[in-house]
Amino acid sequence: MLNAERRRRLLEVARQSIRAAVTRDRPPDLRSDDPDLIGIQGAFVTLKQRGELRGCIGYIEGVAPLLETVAEMAQAAALHDPRFPAVTADEIDELEIEVSVMSPLQPVDDVGEIQIGRDGLVISSGGSRGLLLPQVAVEWGWDVEEFLQHTCMKAGLPVDAWKGDCVIERFEAEVFGEQDSIG
Repeated sequence: MLNAERRRRLLEVARQSIRAAVTRDRPPDLRSDDPDLIGIQGAFVTLKQRGELRGCIGYIEGVAPLLETVAEMAQAAALHDPRFPAVTADEIDELEIEVSVMSPLQPVDDVGEIQIGRDGLVISSGGSRGLLLPQVAVEWGWDVEEFLQHTCMKAGLPVDAWKGDCVIERFEAEVFGEQDSIG
Protein backbone atom coordinates (compact mmCIF):
# COMPACT_ATOMS: atom_id res chain seq x y z
CA MET A 1 0.00 0.00 0.00
CA LEU A 2 1.23 3.46 -0.90
CA ASN A 3 0.99 6.06 1.84
CA ALA A 4 -0.83 9.37 1.37
CA GLU A 5 2.35 11.28 0.47
CA ARG A 6 3.27 8.81 -2.30
CA ARG A 7 -0.28 8.83 -3.66
CA ARG A 8 -0.27 12.64 -3.76
CA ARG A 9 3.06 12.63 -5.56
CA LEU A 10 1.80 10.21 -8.23
CA LEU A 11 -1.37 12.26 -8.77
CA GLU A 12 0.66 15.48 -9.03
CA VAL A 13 2.99 13.84 -11.56
CA ALA A 14 -0.02 12.70 -13.59
CA ARG A 15 -1.60 16.17 -13.67
CA GLN A 16 1.70 17.95 -14.40
CA SER A 17 2.46 15.46 -17.19
CA ILE A 18 -0.90 16.12 -18.83
CA ARG A 19 -0.45 19.88 -18.54
CA ALA A 20 3.08 19.66 -19.95
CA ALA A 21 1.97 17.51 -22.90
CA VAL A 22 -1.02 19.69 -23.78
CA THR A 23 0.38 23.18 -23.15
CA ARG A 24 4.12 22.57 -23.62
CA ASP A 25 4.80 23.49 -19.97
CA ARG A 26 7.79 22.06 -18.13
CA PRO A 27 7.38 18.32 -17.40
CA PRO A 28 7.40 17.17 -13.77
CA ASP A 29 10.60 16.22 -12.00
CA LEU A 30 10.61 12.43 -11.86
CA ARG A 31 13.71 12.06 -9.70
CA SER A 32 13.22 10.11 -6.50
CA ASP A 33 15.08 7.76 -4.21
CA ASP A 34 11.85 6.34 -2.77
CA PRO A 35 11.84 2.59 -3.54
CA ASP A 36 8.02 2.56 -3.74
CA LEU A 37 8.08 5.21 -6.49
CA ILE A 38 11.05 3.97 -8.50
CA GLY A 39 10.27 0.25 -8.44
CA ILE A 40 9.23 -1.34 -11.74
CA GLN A 41 5.44 -1.63 -11.60
CA GLY A 42 2.48 -1.47 -13.94
CA ALA A 43 -0.06 1.34 -13.66
CA PHE A 44 -3.08 2.78 -15.42
CA VAL A 45 -4.19 6.40 -15.46
CA THR A 46 -7.93 7.04 -15.86
CA LEU A 47 -9.29 10.46 -16.74
CA LYS A 48 -12.88 11.47 -16.17
CA GLN A 49 -14.65 14.68 -17.00
CA ARG A 50 -17.88 15.49 -15.17
CA GLY A 51 -18.00 11.85 -14.08
CA GLU A 52 -17.67 10.44 -17.61
CA LEU A 53 -14.68 8.49 -18.91
CA ARG A 54 -12.32 10.77 -20.89
CA GLY A 55 -9.32 8.45 -21.30
CA CYS A 56 -7.66 5.41 -19.77
CA ILE A 57 -4.34 3.85 -20.73
CA GLY A 58 -1.75 1.84 -18.85
CA TYR A 59 0.64 -1.05 -18.55
CA ILE A 60 -0.58 -4.14 -16.75
CA GLU A 61 2.99 -5.23 -16.12
CA GLY A 62 5.89 -3.05 -15.07
CA VAL A 63 8.22 -1.80 -17.81
CA ALA A 64 9.65 1.30 -16.08
CA PRO A 65 9.84 2.93 -12.66
CA LEU A 66 6.37 3.73 -11.28
CA LEU A 67 6.84 7.52 -11.45
CA GLU A 68 7.82 7.31 -15.12
CA THR A 69 4.98 4.93 -15.92
CA VAL A 70 2.38 7.24 -14.34
CA ALA A 71 3.79 10.26 -16.21
CA GLU A 72 3.77 8.41 -19.54
CA MET A 73 0.31 6.87 -19.05
CA ALA A 74 -1.21 10.21 -17.99
CA GLN A 75 0.00 11.78 -21.23
CA ALA A 76 -1.17 8.79 -23.24
CA ALA A 77 -4.63 8.80 -21.62
CA ALA A 78 -4.96 12.53 -22.39
CA LEU A 79 -3.66 12.48 -25.94
CA HIS A 80 -3.67 8.96 -27.38
CA ASP A 81 -6.72 7.01 -26.16
CA PRO A 82 -8.25 6.15 -29.56
CA ARG A 83 -11.77 6.34 -28.12
CA PHE A 84 -11.53 10.10 -27.50
CA PRO A 85 -10.16 13.27 -29.08
CA ALA A 86 -7.03 14.67 -27.44
CA VAL A 87 -7.56 16.68 -24.25
CA THR A 88 -7.40 20.42 -24.85
CA ALA A 89 -5.86 23.07 -22.59
CA ASP A 90 -9.37 24.26 -21.65
CA GLU A 91 -10.24 20.80 -20.30
CA ILE A 92 -7.22 20.19 -18.05
CA ASP A 93 -8.68 21.76 -14.91
CA GLU A 94 -11.94 19.81 -15.38
CA LEU A 95 -10.22 16.42 -15.44
CA GLU A 96 -10.54 14.04 -12.51
CA ILE A 97 -7.45 11.83 -12.36
CA GLU A 98 -7.36 8.30 -10.98
CA VAL A 99 -4.26 6.10 -10.74
CA SER A 100 -4.35 2.31 -10.53
CA VAL A 101 -1.10 0.67 -9.42
CA MET A 102 -1.06 -2.95 -10.53
CA SER A 103 -0.11 -6.16 -8.75
CA PRO A 104 1.50 -8.98 -10.75
CA LEU A 105 -0.84 -11.15 -12.85
CA GLN A 106 -2.02 -14.43 -11.32
CA PRO A 107 -3.52 -17.31 -13.32
CA VAL A 108 -7.16 -18.15 -12.62
CA ASP A 109 -7.74 -21.91 -12.46
CA ASP A 110 -11.30 -21.62 -11.18
CA VAL A 111 -13.52 -18.59 -11.91
CA GLY A 112 -14.87 -19.03 -8.38
CA GLU A 113 -11.56 -17.47 -7.25
CA ILE A 114 -12.53 -14.13 -8.84
CA GLN A 115 -13.74 -11.53 -6.36
CA ILE A 116 -15.65 -8.47 -7.57
CA GLY A 117 -14.11 -5.29 -6.22
CA ARG A 118 -10.74 -6.90 -5.56
CA ASP A 119 -9.77 -8.38 -8.91
CA GLY A 120 -9.25 -7.02 -12.37
CA LEU A 121 -9.23 -9.45 -15.28
CA VAL A 122 -7.16 -10.21 -18.35
CA ILE A 123 -8.51 -12.73 -20.86
CA SER A 124 -6.31 -13.92 -23.73
CA SER A 125 -6.98 -16.20 -26.66
CA GLY A 126 -4.96 -16.43 -29.83
CA GLY A 127 -3.74 -12.93 -30.55
CA SER A 128 -6.57 -11.26 -28.65
CA ARG A 129 -6.27 -9.86 -25.15
CA GLY A 130 -8.75 -7.84 -23.09
CA LEU A 131 -8.32 -6.18 -19.72
CA LEU A 132 -10.75 -4.57 -17.29
CA LEU A 133 -9.71 -2.88 -14.07
CA PRO A 134 -11.24 -4.03 -10.74
CA GLN A 135 -13.33 -0.88 -10.33
CA VAL A 136 -15.17 -1.40 -13.64
CA ALA A 137 -17.22 -4.36 -12.39
CA VAL A 138 -18.16 -2.42 -9.25
CA GLU A 139 -19.13 0.73 -11.18
CA TRP A 140 -21.41 -1.28 -13.48
CA GLY A 141 -22.78 -3.63 -10.80
CA TRP A 142 -21.62 -6.79 -12.60
CA ASP A 143 -21.39 -10.24 -11.13
CA VAL A 144 -18.44 -12.52 -11.95
CA GLU A 145 -20.01 -13.96 -15.11
CA GLU A 146 -20.86 -10.50 -16.48
CA PHE A 147 -17.32 -9.36 -15.68
CA LEU A 148 -15.89 -12.32 -17.61
CA GLN A 149 -18.25 -11.64 -20.54
CA HIS A 150 -17.32 -7.96 -20.76
CA THR A 151 -13.63 -8.76 -20.55
CA CYS A 152 -14.10 -11.16 -23.47
CA MET A 153 -15.87 -8.42 -25.44
CA LYS A 154 -13.00 -6.02 -24.65
CA ALA A 155 -10.67 -8.63 -26.21
CA GLY A 156 -12.89 -8.83 -29.30
CA LEU A 157 -13.90 -12.38 -28.39
CA PRO A 158 -17.37 -13.93 -28.14
CA VAL A 159 -18.95 -13.25 -24.72
CA ASP A 160 -18.74 -16.91 -23.72
CA ALA A 161 -15.12 -17.40 -24.86
CA TRP A 162 -14.03 -17.51 -21.20
CA LYS A 163 -15.66 -20.94 -20.94
CA GLY A 164 -13.35 -22.34 -23.63
CA ASP A 165 -9.67 -22.31 -24.45
CA CYS A 166 -8.73 -18.92 -22.98
CA VAL A 167 -6.14 -17.84 -20.49
CA ILE A 168 -7.79 -16.00 -17.61
CA GLU A 169 -5.61 -13.98 -15.26
CA ARG A 170 -6.49 -11.74 -12.36
CA PHE A 171 -4.73 -8.88 -10.67
CA GLU A 172 -5.33 -6.43 -7.89
CA ALA A 173 -4.92 -2.69 -8.18
CA GLU A 174 -4.39 0.01 -5.62
CA VAL A 175 -6.78 2.65 -6.93
CA PHE A 176 -6.82 6.28 -5.80
CA GLY A 177 -7.82 9.61 -7.23
CA GLU A 178 -7.69 13.31 -6.60
CA GLN A 179 -11.27 13.24 -5.30
CA ASP A 180 -10.29 10.77 -2.56
CA SER A 181 -9.42 11.95 0.91
CA ILE A 182 -5.71 11.13 0.86
CA GLY A 183 -4.81 12.63 4.20
